[in-house]
Amino acid sequence: MRRALLRTALVSLACLTAFAADATGRRYVHPADRAEERIIPYSGNVPACEDPAVLDELTSWFNSREEKFWGPLRAVTYDRIAQIGFRSWGDDFIPRRFCSGRILLNDGSFHRVDYSVRERLGLFGWTWNVNWCVSGLDRNRAYAPDCQMARP
Repeated sequence: MRRALLRTALVSLACLTAFAADATGRRYVHPADRAEERIIPYSGNVPACEDPAVLDELTSWFNSREEKFWGPLRAVTYDRIAQIGFRSWGDDFIPRRFCSGRILLNDGSFHRVDYSVRERLGLFGWTWNVNWCVSGLDRNRAYAPDCQMARP
């Protein structure tokens, strides 16, 4: 019994020393480090607001959500697309391009759409993705009031 306990203690000690050696070899990331200088560097290279790939992803997510949960609304087209901020929160944060415009729905109504294109927040951190809110259709109030939380 004593030998088993001693063996367990020695194995645990060996694991802890190996972990400590591994931990000391890593670079410490200070909160004041710029995003580009961190372990996974950011380039700030995100697509433009009016890029067709960005609008296609926004349309896909909007149509999917509406079809699945709320009803027959579908995105038809966009206009008045404009960038309202780029890295608005500073260089220490993940690069985001903030955009705003109008979306025409299949019922003929126009709504303001606010969205951000975010670097390395897509699938497994390999690519960009889009975070969005359509004014008047934020039914669960995730970006309340009136999509303000989707803007810089």
